[in-house]
Amino acid sequence: MPLTRPVIGLAFAVMAGACLHFAGSAPAEEADGNGAALVGVVLPDALSDEAETGGRLFDAKCASCHGENAAGRAGTGPPLVHIVYEPGHHGDESFQRAVALGVRSHHWPFGDMAPVEGLSRADVALIVVYVRELQRANGID
Repeated sequence: MPLTRPVIGLAFAVMAGACLHFAGSAPAEEADGNGAALVGVVLPDALSDEAETGGRLFDAKCASCHGENAAGRAGTGPPLVHIVYEPGHHGDESFQRAVALGVRSHHWPFGDMAPVEGLSRADVALIVVYVRELQRANGID
């Protein structure tokens, strides 16, 4: 059964929703690994200017759930540097929809993601540039 764009958008929204659901407070890192990075992320040698700006926006609005460098956070939110979020499965518009509308949990056990306040479509586009550059540096095209 082929995935349609709405299904793909919904899938990403779920993941982004987990981040937004918990965005109000940063999770405590505990001895049980809660808050620990879920994947190792290789950083590119350099980021484009757009990705640098997107990285600052990501740090301010997304990292509390999706972790530093989009590596995910145990008990909080999924990694975006992951094959699940490759461009062919979760296109750029999926990120836009997740931020604007939130997402129901479906790929991961983090709960639903609420919409993220305070980000314009242009802001989200810059965050996507950042995530895509991280993904490419980690072999996700």
